[in-house]
Amino acid sequence: MLKTYLGELDDPKYISIPDIYFNNTYQDSWMETEFSKDLIKDVDKSDIISPNCVISPFLGSIPVTRISGGTKTVLLLKYDTDHIFNLSSCGDNCAKWILKVGKEQDVQARLGHIMHWGEEPFEIMILNNGKIVHNMREFVNTYLEVMV
Repeated sequence: MLKTYLGELDDPKYISIPDIYFNNTYQDSWMETEFSKDLIKDVDKSDIISPNCVISPFLGSIPVTRISGGTKTVLLLKYDTDHIFNLSSCGDNCAKWILKVGKEQDVQARLGHIMHWGEEPFEIMILNNGKIVHNMREFVNTYLEVMV
């Protein structure tokens, strides 16, 4: 299940800038999975050619460290369960992927804005108050309760 803190977070496991952290910690094996290939194809409109090379329609041949910050954050969420990552580095185009990771495994994250999770039902535990939200209405209401 996806478990997220809303607002500021002070925790030694918290990574506030996942983009930089990814560049220094990702593993080649992450890039060889179908999950990673599908994520990068969907969010970045790019193809993984090898663990160190991505073909972008906008940038051409690039190293994996040049994929988008949102994609990097989702990959970290999936493959590095020892840390808490800042989901505010992701756009709404990453939401379905974040939810997918949360369906497959328990992950903790931090979110500082209202992300659009889509119209389909979902489950996110809000760690600030222990509530589990199931749709956008519940999420927004809980976000406002916690942040006000």
